[in-house]
Order: sequence, then C-alpha cells, then structure tokens
Amino acid sequence: MLDSKYLLTDEQMLQFIAKGYLVLQNELPLQLHQGVMNEIYHVFHEEGNPGNNILPRVPDIQQFFDTPVVRGALTSVLGPDYYMHPHRHCHYNQPKNQQPGGGQWHKDGYWSSMRSHRPWWAMIFYYTHDITEELGPTAIMPGTQYYEKFIGDRGETLLPTGKAGTMVLVHFDLWHKATLNVTDLDRYMLKFQFVRLHEPEYPSWNHQSKEMIVPEGTPALHLNLWQDVWDWLRGERKARQEFKQPDATRLSHARRELAAEDAAARGRAADELGLLGEAASSCASELGLLLNDLTETTALNAAYALGRMGPAGVEELIGHIAGGTTLVAERAAYGLQGAGAGAVPALLQVLEHQGAKRRALAAFVLGMIGASAGEAVPSLIARLRDGSEWVRRNAIEALGMIGNASGHVVPALTKVLEDSLLSENDAANPDDKDISNQSYIMNKIGYTAALSLLRTGRDGDAGQVVRSLERALHSKDRYVRAYAAEALTYLRTDEAIDVLIRYYRTSRWCSNTSKASTF
Repeated sequence: MLDSKYLLTDEQMLQFIAKGYLVLQNELPLQLHQGVMNEIYHVFHEEGNPGNNILPRVPDIQQFFDTPVVRGALTSVLGPDYYMHPHRHCHYNQPKNQQPGGGQWHKDGYWSSMRSHRPWWAMIFYYTHDITEELGPTAIMPGTQYYEKFIGDRGETLLPTGKAGTMVLVHFDLWHKATLNVTDLDRYMLKFQFVRLHEPEYPSWNHQSKEMIVPEGTPALHLNLWQDVWDWLRGERKARQEFKQPDATRLSHARRELAAEDAAARGRAADELGLLGEAASSCASELGLLLNDLTETTALNAAYALGRMGPAGVEELIGHIAGGTTLVAERAAYGLQGAGAGAVPALLQVLEHQGAKRRALAAFVLGMIGASAGEAVPSLIARLRDGSEWVRRNAIEALGMIGNASGHVVPALTKVLEDSLLSENDAANPDDKDISNQSYIMNKIGYTAALSLLRTGRDGDAGQVVRSLERALHSKDRYVRAYAAEALTYLRTDEAIDVLIRYYRTSRWCSNTSKASTF
C-alpha cells in the first residue's frame, strides 16, 4: 500500500501540466546504484547495447522504479494502475562525442495513433550516477510538450543535475536532446516509458484545491489548455456552462486583439475569450480563423477556447476538422476534446466523412472524450472495417478508452486482434504510408488492439479474452506479445495464469548468460 505522502502536490501537478517535467530524487544505497552502473558498463563494453532487454539483462534496475517516490509520482500523473511500457533504453553518452544521441532537439516516437495533450503517457530519465552539466545530461525545454513545431530560441534549455538517483519525470511529448559530455567519464541514462490505462475518475495525487494556480516560466500562456488537462485529471467532466453576460469592455478588447500583429497578443486574446466561455461565442468564427495562425501557440489557444464555447464553438471546430487543412483539422481535434459529450453527435457525422484523415481524427476525439462518448461505440465498431489502417487504429484505441459498458467492445477487440495476427505477413496498405512513420511497430492494428484489451479485457468474457491473448503471445510483433502478456497478468484468472506459465517457460531470460558465459 502506497503511503499518500509520496503522492505529488497540486503545485507539482500544475508544474507537470504547464512545464511538462518534474525533477525527483530516489534515496537509495550508493552500492545499489554503483552495482547497476558496473553491470551496465560491462554489458555495453562486452556485449553491446541490449535495447529493450536492458531490464532483464540488469534486473536490479527494477528496484529504481519500485520505490515509493517513483510509484507516487507515476500514480499521481497516470493513475494507480499505470503500466511500464516494454520499450526502454539505456542512453550511453560517450566522452567527447560531438553528436550525442544525434545532437538534435526532438520528441520521442510515439506509440498511439495520435499524440495526446492529456497525460496518457509519460517517461522517466534516470541517472544511476551523479550527473553534472559537464557530463552531458539530457536537456529539456520546459512547456513545449504541446507543440508539434520546435520553438528554438523562444524556449528555455534546462539541464537537470543531481546526485545518483536523480530522475526527470516528463510528459511523453516534451522536446529534449542529449548534450555534450566534456568529461573523461561515461554517462548513462535509463529511459523508461509508462502508459495510463484508464481515464481519471478522481484526483490521484494529494489534491487540496480545485483552483488552478499557474506556475511562471513557460514559453506562452495556455490557460484553457492547462485547465482542460487539470479538470480531466481531477475527473471533472464539464457540464454545460451557464450563460452569463460578459463585461462588454473585456469582450470588445479581446476581440480586437485577435487581429493584433503580435502573435503573443493574439494568443492572450484567444485565451481570454475561452475563459469567458459561451458568453464569447459571438467570436467563434474569428477564433476559427486563428486555427491556421502561423504561430502554433496562438492556434492552440484558439482551439481550446472554442472547445469551451458550447454549441457555437463545437460547430466552428467541426467545420474545420471536416473541411480545413490537415494541420487545422488536427488543431481542431484537440480543441474538441474539451467540449466533451456535447461534441459527440457532430463527431459521429465526421466519422462518416469521405476523407480518411477526418474519420480518424473524429475517432481520436471520441476516445479522448472517453466514457461520456458511449453512444459512439456502434459507429466506432463499424469503423473497424474501414479501408484505412489509420482510421482503424484510432477507432480501436478509442474503444479501449471508452470501455466495455455496452458489452460490445471487448468481443470486437478480440476479433480485430485475431484478424491482425492472421494477416501479419500481408503487405502494408500503400494508402497509409503518409500517415505514420512508426516502423518500430510491425503489427499496428494488433498492437493497438492488445493495448485496448489491456484496458478493457477485465470487463469482458474472460475465456474469450484469454484465448485471443494466448494467440497474440505468438505474434511476430514484440510489442503485441508484450501487451498480451501484461493483459493476461492483469486478468489474473486461473486460465490466464496457466497460459502465462507455459509462455514464460520458453521465454525466460537469464541475466547471467552471455557470450562469455553460455552455461
């Protein structure tokens, strides 16, 4: 049982929401860190980088992530049943390497069909030794997790440092890069990824006040975006706001500023109108134009402002998701998730759009709305036969997020998982090549279906779920196999345990066996 004192505070959660990171400290024996360091050094220099197998190769690493500090932080951000993703990597920063890790600012390749502003995913950068700026820690750029474009000099470069056990918990999409190691020492960093399994029903941290107190030091203010994430994490599903007549001067000033030459002024004005909610709905069309703003921070504020404006805002966003450019449609999708259940009827219409990308975005938003979008389940199940793989993936993930309350989701997911296993040798659909560059996922449909069954399988027919997951243990895709094993562990029925025992007998990894010691 986790002691609540290890859960994050409101202030820490708001920093994570606005800035995308927290620096935490594990207080563990120096001998443990040093022992793991020695093992990692041996593995890298004698065997090479083990990739995803770093954990079974050096199993003491698990102790770093089982501490109350780590469990409390991940529980706060991802909920109490978060899952350690099967992809993990030990980053080796060699002394004097002029391009460590490629040397470029980047976001990690993502695992869902769309990046999510709401924290469904997180990462930890863990240092097993004292880390200084000279050793080349992974640099982060606070507040950039919501941006698709790199903001360059507009952002702050932060180099987290500290003693052994220092870790940086980051929003999955935070911009980061390796920095130059100017010492004569090796630098190692363990990157582990974690995924949320269910939408929040209540605050999973030490929550004291519903008021959102914004931290300073972000590249731009995104009050409505942050409020959306804050309310979602608190389990608050916004009901229709009562219409109140706004202050005419305040409304008029914000409306004028939407046309300002300064992008920051336009962004502040959009945020201000979003705070007014439906009372500013007369500005919806002008905000809609800003979805195409050249400055991404301004466009994001316009999208989330429209999401708070009731029917007028939904109508404007739906128009852009259905008829705007791809970029504008994606921005509209993020705004629509904040509109909640009120957007579902219109999204169901977009789900029938002739354009595959529009159908996929509608499915994505329905998943983000979650259980409140239950009426969309039949239409999403119908999309499992869509000609576009990207549409199917979005529909599969949405069903996993909405849940099996209808009783129809789990049977549909087991079927799509089994069908994907049968077609693993088929060539990819050429129409989907421009949509996803996730070459690290071989069976994208099966991968997504297995993840959705991890989220929903407990609520379905256990026998049916176990039979599908047992087949998935023999997938050619390493991540399908990993999700299937975790879903069976999560089910924990006698039949599931029996399947796992048979599977682990042949897949057991011995951390002592290597080319230097084969038996």
